[in-house]
Amino acid sequence: MYQFSYSEVQTDSLADARDREEQVLSRSIELLQRAREKGLNSQEAVEAIHFMMRVWTAFIDDLGSPDNELPNELRANLISIGLWLLREGEEVRQGRSQNLDGLIEVSQIIRDGIQQ
Repeated sequence: MYQFSYSEVQTDSLADARDREEQVLSRSIELLQRAREKGLNSQEAVEAIHFMMRVWTAFIDDLGSPDNELPNELRANLISIGLWLLREGEEVRQGRSQNLDGLIEVSQIIRDGIQQ
């Protein structure tokens, strides 16, 4: 029978969580890139913005949880970035901005930071 220490299981869980976060951000980036190709008025753009907003709403909820073990300063910075992404995504959705490139770039930076 296998026996694992709590720290090994916890490390695996954190690695799994980071992997899931990286995957969902990659998916969001792919959708945003497709939206950029198809145009801001496309169904792809609507779906990409909606997906990105759902992802970041979930991330912000998690980052705001007292159970989140990231350092407070990092959590605050990520929440600020997430709020910017939500605001900018809403601006794009409302037709007041065309900044898909900014949404993509910031999402890539966050995703790449998770990989390190």
